[in-house]
Amino acid sequence: MNPLFCRAVVALLASLPIIAAGAASLRAEDAPFTRTEDVIYGRKYGTALTMDVFTPKENANGVGIVFAISGGWFSAHEAINVGFIREFLNRGYTVFAVVHGSQPKFTIPEVLEDMHRAVRFIRSKADQYKIDPNRIGITGASVGGHLSLMQGTAGTLGKPDAKDPVDRQSSRVQAVACFFPPTDFLNYGKPGENAIGRGVLKDFRAPFDFHEYDNKTRAFVPITDEERILTIGRSISPVNHVSNDDPPTLIIHGDADLLVPIQQAELVLGKLKEAGVPTELVVKKGAAHGWPDLGKDISTLADWFDKHLAKK
Repeated sequence: MNPLFCRAVVALLASLPIIAAGAASLRAEDAPFTRTEDVIYGRKYGTALTMDVFTPKENANGVGIVFAISGGWFSAHEAINVGFIREFLNRGYTVFAVVHGSQPKFTIPEVLEDMHRAVRFIRSKADQYKIDPNRIGITGASVGGHLSLMQGTAGTLGKPDAKDPVDRQSSRVQAVACFFPPTDFLNYGKPGENAIGRGVLKDFRAPFDFHEYDNKTRAFVPITDEERILTIGRSISPVNHVSNDDPPTLIIHGDADLLVPIQQAELVLGKLKEAGVPTELVVKKGAAHGWPDLGKDISTLADWFDKHLAKK
């Protein structure tokens, strides 16, 4: 794992030290929520895909929040930070902390498939989790924000004739609120800047190592054709999926972010606004990719969900 990636993930996870410590000190029976670990939402290549489900013990409001556990398209169960989601739980949200197939083993298109599957699974279990299937929000930071926006702009309807009942469900969400997300890999920081594992993101090669299965050789082979790579790059960029039926979207972004330029937030929110979608950009002056008191801004995300997911 490259040092830049590790530092970015560690910085993000360490950004809530006080809140996280408080959560860790609680015994399970004293916590105001229950946590069900390693719920299997799908399987691929013999591997289980899991999420942890956090349910408020009191005042549950019937709304589900998907929390994309991801930094640099790396995802792991141990990266679930209870401190990050405590504010949502305090307000009555049921939180689904989703762990996706991680880089360097899986690429971004494969990760996106996992996120679709997770939302479909959650919606299929709405009765079990006592949530409204039509009131699901999604959040995350950095790449977790990218995945949130992809779900918001590119969620799809289910297939009515699918053999698996989960696949009959929609993967669309009804609100997005996230931190500093990549949104356009072909215009990254400035028009025409290619960041498909290049340039600023050159140390993140693995998730952009696109490949396909060759029936002749019965092996996965890399995709090397530049035009196909660019096509995939466009398909994994939320900015290219914006439409007027996308959900209300909030982004919090630092204007001194060098890893994910604030221009990325401005691009996608500009297109959403043009499409008539409610949007908001909260600019953190002088902040880079994460900041020491980031935990205080989680309430802003929760306010957004309160506004757009509360029952009218």
